[in-house]
Amino acid sequence: MDYLSLIRKPIDDDLSDFINLFNQSLSHTNGLLASALEHIRKRAGKRMRPMLILLMARNFGEISSSTQYAAVGLELLHTASLVHDDVVDESLERRGQASVNASYDNKVAVLVGDYILSTALLYVSKTHSEIIVRYLSELGRTLSNGEILQLSNIQNQEISEEVYYQIIKRKTAALFEACSAIGAESAGASEKEVEAAKKFGQNLGIIFQIRDDIFDYYDSKEIGKPTGNDMIEGKLTLPVIYALNSTKNADMIQLARKVKNRTVSPKEIASLVEFTKANGGIEYADKRMWDFHKECIDFLDLYVKDNEIKTALRAYLDFVIERNV
Repeated sequence: MDYLSLIRKPIDDDLSDFINLFNQSLSHTNGLLASALEHIRKRAGKRMRPMLILLMARNFGEISSSTQYAAVGLELLHTASLVHDDVVDESLERRGQASVNASYDNKVAVLVGDYILSTALLYVSKTHSEIIVRYLSELGRTLSNGEILQLSNIQNQEISEEVYYQIIKRKTAALFEACSAIGAESAGASEKEVEAAKKFGQNLGIIFQIRDDIFDYYDSKEIGKPTGNDMIEGKLTLPVIYALNSTKNADMIQLARKVKNRTVSPKEIASLVEFTKANGGIEYADKRMWDFHKECIDFLDLYVKDNEIKTALRAYLDFVIERNV
């Protein structure tokens, strides 16, 4: 099924307006900065976050200039965070393309990230909404907090599902939560409606991250990362956390601690991946996705009256949970 076409259908023209405005925000005449910004523009993704903002605004009212400025501001903030993340993680690729730090260097990447972050603040200020500015500011703090929590958790010998959710709620889920809230707020939704939209976005973001984490247990050219890549970076995700905590296998727990210490070998990672698959880790993570999926469906039933918008948001939810990239 072509989920993306269903998602875009009610907001196609508005999405085109967003793309034009976003590309304009990442344009400059200065040689080096212009080159780096063009490099970033070329790796445009599926626009999942802006589409969610636009759909939520359409659901609760109309897509306004404030909606568009907020969508650009949020996408710029996210873009800046990715540029900085690549420096922190020493990543050489982003979406199959060389990262900014790989194409230029760390100094240029940090400064370009700072420039994009400042541009995000400029665009969100054009909404003239104190609440939306606050949402974006809080999102920036939350994303940074999530990264720091993840870094500190690598040093933590405890293998905890609770900490896993704390991290993803401050990272991926926070982005989707902010998208839903900002879209609803920009359309004049009530406080109750905005809170419900936020919860929908958080659940959606958790699903998105769990699906990403499951990908890490399989080799795929489409996904663009090798099996066990998260473990190479010192991260233990939901499937292996479940397998370890449900079996209490001492040898595998020892390997997991080596993952956290960044002393694990490729062969040991392969053992952990196979152990996870053999002990229900993938099935458990998949079940948890469907638990959060049910909560999202409850939101659609209660708060989405327009059939076209409901179809688009249902397609969005199905795409997130069933995608293979």
